[in-house]
Amino acid sequence: MRFSPTEVDGVVVVDLEPRGDDRGWFARTWCADEFRAAGLPTVVAQTSTSYNAEAGTVRGLHRQAPPHHEAKLVRCVAGAIFDVAVDVRPDSPTYLRHVAVELSAANGRALQLPAYVAHGYQTLEPHTVVSYQMDGPYTPEAEQGWRHDDPAFGIDWPLPVHDLSPKDRAWPAYAATEEDAQ
Repeated sequence: MRFSPTEVDGVVVVDLEPRGDDRGWFARTWCADEFRAAGLPTVVAQTSTSYNAEAGTVRGLHRQAPPHHEAKLVRCVAGAIFDVAVDVRPDSPTYLRHVAVELSAANGRALQLPAYVAHGYQTLEPHTVVSYQMDGPYTPEAEQGWRHDDPAFGIDWPLPVHDLSPKDRAWPAYAATEEDAQ
């Protein structure tokens, strides 16, 4: 695997290094030793999968509030997504910056997000499946979220938003919750 830091502190792109022959290829997608050497979390406490029927679906922006730790490794295993990490950690050197990376079944990329960074994605193809590995359990009472179209973040989603859950529609603007995000 190759680990490439991004413009957001602690967010890392994880690329596969496939080994192939006439049958196809094989690649390691996670290895505790390699993640540890790269300074990334090595505990997997929970794994989840999300299926999305339509292109243009947006999920997010979400995170768990401190002290509920939940670093994530996000990978698209069918279809493609525009994956976004937004730094909402007030003490971070990249506070309020975001990074967007296309993750797809074809490119095999993953995005590693540190705890307390907001995450969201938009599906670029129908029938997209996203897999998550988290280093802490989901804690419903610790969930926070912000609007996908919040001007504080300036995210330029590549497709018109086709589908958004009622919960994601109801998240407040970041400025309204800035003190709570700390």
